[in-house]
Amino acid sequence: MRSLYTVIKRPLFTEKGSYLKESENKILVEVSPDANKLEIKKAVEEIFKVRVEKVSTINTKGKWKRYGRSIGKRPDRKKALITLKKGEKLDFIEGT
Repeated sequence: MRSLYTVIKRPLFTEKGSYLKESENKILVEVSPDANKLEIKKAVEEIFKVRVEKVSTINTKGKWKRYGRSIGKRPDRKKALITLKKGEKLDFIEGT
């Protein structure tokens, strides 16, 4: 079994993510590409001590980009949209 800390890579701070967090009590995180929904749910519940209602995942393919004369590819990513149960709250950055 994998460590819970290898399932979740980092939180995603975007305008859409902050809107979803305020209006619908959902959070966005980047996860390991081979993680499934049950592993993501278990990792979030145990690491952040919140109750999760639903997990949705999104696979995004990396874009091909030119860097001068050479061509490179951005990495593929997997994101998770996590719906928290009513009354639960999660703030990655507190203060200010």
